[in-house]
Amino acid sequence: MNPTLTSPAARTGAAVPARPVLRRRLALPALVLVVVALLVASLMVGGYDITFANLFTADAWNMFLISRVPRTLALVFAGVAMSVSGVIMQVLTQNRFVEPTTIGTSQWAGFGILVMLIAVPGASMMLRMSVATLFAFVGTLAFMAIVRRVSLQSSIVVPLIGIMLGAVVSAVTVYLAATFDLLQAMDTWRSGGFSSIVRGAYEPLWIVAGTTVATFFLADRLTVAGLGRDLATNVGLRYERVVLLGTLVVAVATGVTSVVVGFLPFLGLIVPNMVSMVRGDDVRKNLPWVALVSVALILVCDLIGRVVIAPLELPVSVVLGTVGSVGFIALVLRQRRHVTY
Repeated sequence: MNPTLTSPAARTGAAVPARPVLRRRLALPALVLVVVALLVASLMVGGYDITFANLFTADAWNMFLISRVPRTLALVFAGVAMSVSGVIMQVLTQNRFVEPTTIGTSQWAGFGILVMLIAVPGASMMLRMSVATLFAFVGTLAFMAIVRRVSLQSSIVVPLIGIMLGAVVSAVTVYLAATFDLLQAMDTWRSGGFSSIVRGAYEPLWIVAGTTVATFFLADRLTVAGLGRDLATNVGLRYERVVLLGTLVVAVATGVTSVVVGFLPFLGLIVPNMVSMVRGDDVRKNLPWVALVSVALILVCDLIGRVVIAPLELPVSVVLGTVGSVGFIALVLRQRRHVTY
């Protein structure tokens, strides 16, 4: 062997340090520390002055338990639910640009909410969530059916179809809301804020925590389904069943989140793509990273909304929409470098 072609460590018999492996091992604990720091900041920042010094006084402790803890838990649950929904839809459609807000799922959930406001104004939250989930499920299946029947020459066309479908559903929703004098109620849904989240209002979001667990158990099947119908069927996967289960998980997560929190755009688009670009497309291995990054992103957006015009507050959807739209454009430009039209 030519000694000039070997490293000093190889010539002396020393082990070559595995720096990339070490970095990967350190990355997850570092991300966990960042998320913990953001959780603490979320619990401490707000209109009511809560500090470590006065935390255990009666008033501060009550406010902490009634408002801050529920709000932070709602941020965590909603962020993870929407980002995991993005992972599922991107795998099932084999497209990087889809998530509940770009394929019309969220808009269909909003349509379901409006239908309940018109038909049963006094409906319980559980009934509203059930109807919103049903509409989201039907709308997502409709999108999947259309995409299967359209000959696509570019991956960018897929989200455009979803955006157009969502726009049609949104137009019908706005028309009906204006007809029945419910525009203000629908604007509240579109705002996607957490300012009204208190104890007793966030608990349904525990349901979407269950959808995240269900996704983990479906992860390997989703990864195989992402290889395509023919290959997945050849290896023994019941493809249609997996697609239905994945769509149902997305519909439940979107319907529940829409009723409790509102519209959270682009979260399921940006986070899964960030993780996939670094770690590949293994759904099971990526889920913890997707969860942590989504929590970090939504907490940062919420903190910006609370601080930038304090004591007033910007809805999370406004900040997320800004960040997400920039991210969407960046993904499209990146895709254009690798696609020939």
